Amino acid sequence: MPVVVKPETPGDERGALLAYLDAQRGGVRRALHGLTEEQARSTPSASELSLAGILKHVAVGERGWLRTLQADGEEYDHAAAMGEWEDSFKPGEGETVEALLALYAQVAKETEEAVRARKSLDETFDSPKVPWDEGGKRSWRWALLHLIEETARHAGHADVIRETVDGKGAFDLVFETGAMPEPDWAAFEQEHLK
Repeated sequence: MPVVVKPETPGDERGALLAYLDAQRGGVRRALHGLTEEQARSTPSASELSLAGILKHVAVGERGWLRTLQADGEEYDHAAAMGEWEDSFKPGEGETVEALLALYAQVAKETEEAVRARKSLDETFDSPKVPWDEGGKRSWRWALLHLIEETARHAGHADVIRETVDGKGAFDLVFETGAMPEPDWAAFEQEHLK
């Protein structure tokens, strides 16, 4: 949580997984809400990560996974993809927050279209061997779960960095951006303290 993911239509596993992925994407996007370019590129915590860098990384990472899924091991330049990944935490001069948000929205759209086009999430692809994983056959379901996991991890990083920048926490940003209305805390307490 910081936002409630609505239940899927019964039997719509794709919809459920895509909704959870988008909820985590929202956490990353909201962490940048209302910041200047300078604030978004700052590295105020013990980490070398910036919010703009996290945004670029999740967009590049998701796009890389989508390319891997669609290539299914055929004629895919994994060395180039690794080079792009290694550079993904550092936005270049022209990579503004606005441009990176647009890229992330486009990648999200492409991911959803590709997932919805599959006959089944049981379809497989060839995951490349990398230093931390042997690779091999994986399902599209596995890939979606991996994207949720990775995006959630970086949304958590973004929460900490944003709170370090100006003190705004994830719930502050959820309510400020209208991603979810702020609950009536007093009514909730009265009802549950009876």
